[in-house]
Amino acid sequence: MQCLVTGGSGFLGSHVADELTKKNFNVFIFDKKKSKWLQKKQKMIIGDLKDLKKIEPYIKKSDYVFHFAGLADLNEAFNKPSETALDNILATINLLKMCKKYKVKRFIFASSIYVLSDQGGFYRVSKKAAEEYIEEFSKILKLKYTILRYGTLYGPRSNNQNGVRKIIFNALKNRKVTYDGSAKSERRYINVKDAAIITSQIINKKYENKHLNIFGSKKIKVKEFLMKVKKILKVKNKVKFENKKILGHYVSNPSTFQFKLGKNITSSSHKNFEKDIREIIEEIKYR
Repeated sequence: MQCLVTGGSGFLGSHVADELTKKNFNVFIFDKKKSKWLQKKQKMIIGDLKDLKKIEPYIKKSDYVFHFAGLADLNEAFNKPSETALDNILATINLLKMCKKYKVKRFIFASSIYVLSDQGGFYRVSKKAAEEYIEEFSKILKLKYTILRYGTLYGPRSNNQNGVRKIIFNALKNRKVTYDGSAKSERRYINVKDAAIITSQIINKKYENKHLNIFGSKKIKVKEFLMKVKKILKVKNKVKFENKKILGHYVSNPSTFQFKLGKNITSSSHKNFEKDIREIIEEIKYR
């Protein structure tokens, strides 16, 4: 069985590619740059999703397509609404057309829990639109799919676009723990490795044409996370909350998050949260 992972050089995509390889799938990774974590059994294809001729031969060979490429930063999406539509909507439509053409068994799409709310700005709009196109392709053209809506991911291989890593990086650099938001903020954190394991399991037939919400089983106050960082790094200054209203970001999991719209799959990542934070610190120090 063969799988194509778009965005497979990135944070989540690279972990998913590795889990699929563990399950003995032949994995094609399609991304703009070579993966730093490429395994011998994986095949790397460097290209842009706008170059349909480059990706088409690999869709033709694939049983499953995991679509993880796209613009994922909320602030960047706000500043680049047109590019967001091209990368997150049009590119998805083009992949759907080719998946239908070559009778791919299932199209698996990385969305976000932001689509369940009124937050997230142009990023949420683009992900929601892509979901609706996927649903219509299924309804009209019988293309099978699974939509995956991820909560707050953290863990190895992230960059400073990742909120958790950004806070730790700045604490290491400036010896201050700050947060651009409210002290009341809450998140359902999930380690990217746990999310990747769950993702690799959704090939199971029971997840065909399903919407899955993947996040941590416990709501954690951001303040609790920040205090752990302060303790581990032995930062003397108090944790500082800027109380800035970050455009499109939510404070907590508000009532506007309709988790009933999809099956919830949770992970107990919070049980190893402090250990995971220490691993991120070590990765930043030695990267």
